[in-house]
Amino acid sequence: MSSVVSFKVPKEVKEKMKKLGKYVKWSEELRNFLIKRVEEVEREVNMREVVEMLKKTRGVPKGYAVALVREDRDSS
Repeated sequence: MSSVVSFKVPKEVKEKMKKLGKYVKWSEELRNFLIKRVEEVEREVNMREVVEMLKKTRGVPKGYAVALVREDRDSS
C-alpha cells in the first residue's frame, strides 16, 4: 500500500524538473532516494542505540576470556 507525500521545492527547480521530465522519472527517483535515506537513518539510529546500551554494560570480569579459552582447550 502506498501513501502520498508532497513537499515544496523552489520554482526554478520545479521548472528544471519539468524540462528534464522526458529524461528522468522524478517520482521513481525521489521514491528510491527516500527509501534509501530512511534505511540509512534507521541504521544510524540503531547503531547509536547499541553503542549507548554497550556503554551501560559493565563488561565481563577480568580473566573471563582466558578462562573460557582454557576450558575449551581442556575439553578437547
